[in-house]
Amino acid sequence: MATFSQKPAEVEKKWILIDAEGVVLGRMASIVANRLRGKHKVTFTPHVDDGDHVVVINADKVKLTGKKYENKKYYWHTGYPGGIKERTARAIIEGKFPERVVQKAVQRMMPGGPLSNKQLGNLRVYAGSDHPHGAQNPEVLDVAAMNPKNKRGA
Repeated sequence: MATFSQKPAEVEKKWILIDAEGVVLGRMASIVANRLRGKHKVTFTPHVDDGDHVVVINADKVKLTGKKYENKKYYWHTGYPGGIKERTARAIIEGKFPERVVQKAVQRMMPGGPLSNKQLGNLRVYAGSDHPHGAQNPEVLDVAAMNPKNKRGA
């Protein structure tokens, strides 16, 4: 019995649609990261991009548990001396680009490297419920129904 190793030409990618409304951010991000990497498939090969395309809608309605909505901080550096900046999760979600919270959560659950960067290109996150990927007929994945802990009430 030989070990199976998938070739890049043999990869079949599907389109997945996830509604993030009322779903806990970290739990959804781990599911999305596994779908992007292709770990849910029996043909998973660590060095091949065999994950699916994932479309996340309603990213502005995602939930954070505990006091993370108020206290979680996102840091970045401008490149200048003393240029460390920070912004809370609340400021980002209520700001101009609320989808960045979901993008960062998924990015930080993926291993670093060129392959992960390529796989993150298959992630599309939208703040509202509209998306331009209807022609791909994405399969709806109900993350909230997978586990009762995945959904948070208001």
